[in-house]
Amino acid sequence: MVALALDIGEVRIGIAVSDRSGTVAMPVRVLPASEVLGDARSFRYLMEDYEPEVIVCGRPQTLAGEDGAQAERVAAAARTIAERYDLPLAFADERLSSQEAKRVLRAQGLSEKQMRGKVDMIAASLFLQAWLDAHNREDSDEH
Repeated sequence: MVALALDIGEVRIGIAVSDRSGTVAMPVRVLPASEVLGDARSFRYLMEDYEPEVIVCGRPQTLAGEDGAQAERVAAAARTIAERYDLPLAFADERLSSQEAKRVLRAQGLSEKQMRGKVDMIAASLFLQAWLDAHNREDSDEH
């Protein structure tokens, strides 16, 4: 099962994808939000290349686990994308994923400026990996 993750921001959307077995998440790229939401060729090509079976969207929540101020905007954008491609939509807790992504990139020696275009796709791969791990645990618990 291929899952495609979207870290939806107002300006940029980070994109990550799982391998075919639905085990490992990999960052793909960052696209301008206008291209993803406007169904531009760049995003359509990604959808054709990876052929996802589910879209996993990061859900911005407060540290207390409640929906954050951006949650409804993000959820509405995610629903639009999922409906356009006739795919099921799942949400993943994205709390702290951006901070963790910055920590990973800093550890690789990147400056704040070099990180700018990478944080969103790394964050998407982090919450996608957590979602895949939980999803696979549920599957193995059922067997």
